[in-house]
Amino acid sequence: MVKKRSRLLKRKHLIQPRPRLCVYRSLNHIYAQVVDDGKGQTVVSASSKDPELKVEGQGKAKVATMVGALVGKRAVEKGLTKVVFDRRGYRYHGRVKALAEAAREAGLKF
Repeated sequence: MVKKRSRLLKRKHLIQPRPRLCVYRSLNHIYAQVVDDGKGQTVVSASSKDPELKVEGQGKAKVATMVGALVGKRAVEKGLTKVVFDRRGYRYHGRVKALAEAAREAGLKF
């Protein structure tokens, strides 16, 4: 547990030359945001709580796909196409994978 925490903190403090797509998943929701570490600000964000998404009665993986497509669309509208994917220690599996693939289909490259 200590090794995992130290790796997460080390990765968190790295400044990337490109913006990073951060993913956070809770038990019921999933959140994604594109952060520019150089400026220290969030460029775009989307979550399963977003009013644009109709998530009632959908499965968690389907909702993650919708969130990924939405954050990808918003990032491309802002002129961002290349990002670094920050999965924050979550395995690239299930909801995280669904979000990443949908963001790629929306036009993001990572």
